[in-house]
Amino acid sequence: MSETYDLIIIGGGPGGYVGAIRAAQLGMKVAVVEKRDALGGTCLNVGCIPSKAMLQSSHHYSVAKDEFSAHGIEVGKLKLDLKTMLARKEKVVADLTQGIAFLFKKNKIDYIEGVGEIVKPGEVAVKVAGSKKKQTLKTDAIVIATGSDVAPLPGVDIDEKQIVSSTGALSLPKVPKHLVVVGAGVIGLELGSVWRRLGADVTVIEFLDVALPGMDAEISKTAARSLKKQGLKFKMKTKVTKAKKTKTGVTLTMEPRDGGKSETIKADVVLVAIGRRPYTENLGLEKTGVEMDKRGFITVDEDYQTNIEGIYAIGDVIGGAMLAHKAEEEGVAVAEILAGQLGHVDYATIPGVVYTHPEVASVGKTEEQLKDAGVEYNVGKFPFSANSRARANADGEGFVKILADKTTDAILGCHIIGPEAGDLIQEIVVAMELSASAEDVARICHGHPGLPEAVKEAALAAGGRALHI
Repeated sequence: MSETYDLIIIGGGPGGYVGAIRAAQLGMKVAVVEKRDALGGTCLNVGCIPSKAMLQSSHHYSVAKDEFSAHGIEVGKLKLDLKTMLARKEKVVADLTQGIAFLFKKNKIDYIEGVGEIVKPGEVAVKVAGSKKKQTLKTDAIVIATGSDVAPLPGVDIDEKQIVSSTGALSLPKVPKHLVVVGAGVIGLELGSVWRRLGADVTVIEFLDVALPGMDAEISKTAARSLKKQGLKFKMKTKVTKAKKTKTGVTLTMEPRDGGKSETIKADVVLVAIGRRPYTENLGLEKTGVEMDKRGFITVDEDYQTNIEGIYAIGDVIGGAMLAHKAEEEGVAVAEILAGQLGHVDYATIPGVVYTHPEVASVGKTEEQLKDAGVEYNVGKFPFSANSRARANADGEGFVKILADKTTDAILGCHIIGPEAGDLIQEIVVAMELSASAEDVARICHGHPGLPEAVKEAALAAGGRALHI
């Protein structure tokens, strides 16, 4: 059986499915090959979405347990129904994956469940799920959007029961007494927060000397301090070398990064969250000669084309910020390029968000990057403790920090830790896209009382004239 398409996308995650929809809108006949039994990729099925559902549910539990009384709300003995909480998470995922399937039907996109392999430019062989047969698909263009996989930790074998990745950590059948998280990045801190709120003792082990590496240093320190107050324990500059499983738990062996005696720590469950690596297995890349760099990322040009004409790649598999929204933008861009339009992604204004509490959000350059580049800049900071809405919500921890060019006042970066940071950062993303200055943001009327007023005040502070502090 042979089918012919204008475009075949291998991978139905955020980059793949969004790129497919845009290509279909532009009149192309499109097929998406996805090995899972549901669209949405890691993000929707076992990543971004289920983790946010669990963060929301666990936050509600934490607020009911620790904060209701301050609002004059008395509750009886609080009880955690983890089974219902997990079921709600699964329903959120199911509803959204079904939504994508509906969009595929609406846009007449063929969804082929199976493992896709590039035979040669213009031809993809698909081992269809539940069958030994292979289906041959012919196409004008192929886009690789296979995403990424959990980076392994030598000496620590993931079984998704006692030693888990983010996938297993989202479906633990009971709250562990002691959860050890290896890695103080976004995934480790988000999932560590979930289980800490639900009653687990949580220890985070990090090889580097900072949490949330790559973030603005002041933000990283503030986030770590806040999470410590919530009960998370941190062991920094520490290397995990071995894991031994028993019937009752896991014993990790670790040693100081810079030298010293090794020690052990016992846990009921260990979460390995040291990062992700590109997923390029069984794609036929070696056969077709598609080039990859030393770390395994596929190399592409400015049009997302690999060194082989007609084969393109987007998303986590090409590196850069390994974020769902970055992949989506690349999916749209490559579809528009294939349609003869001028698809483009502005990588300088891609926001990053950490959904702990308080939330952390960032766009543009950090102070450390500006200092290293020798750029002169002004800093405008405003604390949420001086924001009326945050105080009314009893959620005044954190601050907004805007970095503006000392000469031109152009916004170079913005870093927020505090309530709704992931939503507030978007105002600055738009401002930077439109080449706005800090002065421009400062002169925009913001509704009162509102959290966005903290952004306005930070912009005012960049010019030395914050009003409410």
